[in-house]
Amino acid sequence: MQQNKHTVFDSDVIDLHKIHNDAGNITVVENGFNAPFDVKRIYYLYDVPGGEERGGHAHYQLEQLIIAASGSFDVILDDGINKKKVSLNRPNMALHIVPGLWREIVNFSSGSICLVLASHKYDENDYIRTYDEFIEYKK
Repeated sequence: MQQNKHTVFDSDVIDLHKIHNDAGNITVVENGFNAPFDVKRIYYLYDVPGGEERGGHAHYQLEQLIIAASGSFDVILDDGINKKKVSLNRPNMALHIVPGLWREIVNFSSGSICLVLASHKYDENDYIRTYDEFIEYKK
């Protein structure tokens, strides 16, 4: 695979906008509007036991929007040189993760839901599963 030159500074939190109503709030994510890529897959993590971590991998091509649909958690991004911790706790804020970054999701609050919107369908060949392999890829 071709090396990816992205750094943790290429990933940032996006305000997806909250539409307030006395009956409750709504946030909309639309391809071609506020999503920085066309969403091809959606999944969510929930019932994560206290102290557990998720992620622990990188992608060659996949981009993601990670949203705390409920509760809170931290995402730790790593580009092989720099690390960046992003705390997510509002459902209208999404972390845009660019390809080529190692990510770990930690510190899940009780009852939290981590919603993930992905730029590609699942492809095992797009995963970098070990940190040593990731560091070799980033050299």
